[in-house]
Amino acid sequence: MKLVKDSRQAVRRMALVAVFCAVAYVCQFLFSFKVAFLTFDAKDAVMTVGAMFFGPLWGIVMSLIVALLEMVTSGSGTGFYGFIMNFLSSAVFSALAAWIYRYKHTLLGAILGLTASVFGMTAVMLVFNLLITPLYMGGTTAEVAAMIPTLLLPFNLVKALFNAGLVLVLYKPISTALKRAKLLRGEHAEKAKFDKKSIPVLIAGVLLVVLCLVVFLVLLHGTVEWGTGT
Repeated sequence: MKLVKDSRQAVRRMALVAVFCAVAYVCQFLFSFKVAFLTFDAKDAVMTVGAMFFGPLWGIVMSLIVALLEMVTSGSGTGFYGFIMNFLSSAVFSALAAWIYRYKHTLLGAILGLTASVFGMTAVMLVFNLLITPLYMGGTTAEVAAMIPTLLLPFNLVKALFNAGLVLVLYKPISTALKRAKLLRGEHAEKAKFDKKSIPVLIAGVLLVVLCLVVFLVLLHGTVEWGTGT
């Protein structure tokens, strides 16, 4: 009986992971934010919510799957270089938040995890911008380094904060919906109820998302592209 139960849970988990991958992939076709040669969308937030349910390893797996799908199907022109950057960005952000949340399964743990993800992803992307960007832009490392204070640092920081805000907005409604559908088990299901304590977190997430959009559109002079993909 235990083997059957474990098998059912594994199948359920795989199905939900596939759903999170599909939603994350579709995000690039709904809208994306663009400044200069850099773009981002909401997929990291979707995969991070999934990773907080299933664990950091699944965050890495989802990041790999979605990045591969983007490389194969999108017309971004960045090819394998774009795949590396997409995978690293999503994997670091989702896995780091999920890893901390796994060991401190509280609101404070979620906030600490997302904070670590914001700074961790920003740092990793700056390092790999210096390593990868010169290769597909045909420039030098010095030229890319000159873009860090005015473009790369603020862009990656806003991208990370935007996705962190979205996680705060999405986590509780999604967990509540999955619990009601009897698709969520264990500690996540026990804490899935949407109550008055969830409202401040939701408001904080919305405010963070709005703030990031203002900074992106006004200070970075970015644009929003609807239904165009990456």
